Amino acid sequence: MSRIGIRPVLVPQGVKVNITPTQVSVEGPKGKLSQSYDPLVEIAMKEGVIRVTRKNDSKQAKSFHGLYWKLVSNMLVGVSEGFKKTLVINGVGYRAEVQGKLLVLSLGYSTDFAVAVPEGLQVVTEANNQKVVISGSDRWLVGKFASEVRCLRLPEPYKGKGIRYDDETIRKKVGKTGVK
Repeated sequence: MSRIGIRPVLVPQGVKVNITPTQVSVEGPKGKLSQSYDPLVEIAMKEGVIRVTRKNDSKQAKSFHGLYWKLVSNMLVGVSEGFKKTLVINGVGYRAEVQGKLLVLSLGYSTDFAVAVPEGLQVVTEANNQKVVISGSDRWLVGKFASEVRCLRLPEPYKGKGIRYDDETIRKKVGKTGVK
């Protein structure tokens, strides 16, 4: 048995769930999400609780059991509370600002980067334009966009310049030392 797949998923108040034989749709105060699922698993809702069960004990069905449980759980958390990632920009002259639907980043190159913010995400800059907060209801989309922004200037190990996640620690290396 899947250890997390057998647990019930509680539906928060104010969230509407629609389950069809091939798709789960969730609508709440933060937005609307839908996810199709494989016929090897069965998703059912009863009395405000969603249960994910598998139809047989094949290896594929066992792996889908926990996967779809977590996807449904993330959808419910996303439409009720939302997800958030914070990026920290380190470096002299490095900064970020939001201009409409664009995130403009000055990262020490000769030109600035202008990154289009995907539909369904909100981007805010904080702390003298040194922090970028990405929030939205879709966990995958928040993580993907944060990863794309981070890849524009990865943190380097000698001075720590670049873009890093707020909870990420960069192991610094010792630079060259003169031999005396």
